[in-house]
Amino acid sequence: MHNPGFIPVLIHSAITLYMMAVLLRWTAPWLEVNVHQGRLAWIPRLTDPLLLRVRHILPPTGGMLDWSPIATLMGLWILRVLLAGS
Repeated sequence: MHNPGFIPVLIHSAITLYMMAVLLRWTAPWLEVNVHQGRLAWIPRLTDPLLLRVRHILPPTGGMLDWSPIATLMGLWILRVLLAGS
């Protein structure tokens, strides 16, 4: 078996945790979870800066669907594969 080492595992874990935060931020309205107050208030502060940048990069779609979480998750997934391997 191949031992990936501490740094790649740390990078993989950190990006995965951030991806989970983005996923929670994205699905919170449907799950009726309030991420703006209480113990989950750190999630928007952590994820919104990147989501806002992605929103500015994506072209407007004219619909009600926000593609920035999907694009962010895909970008983070690619970054995780490039930096830490599969």
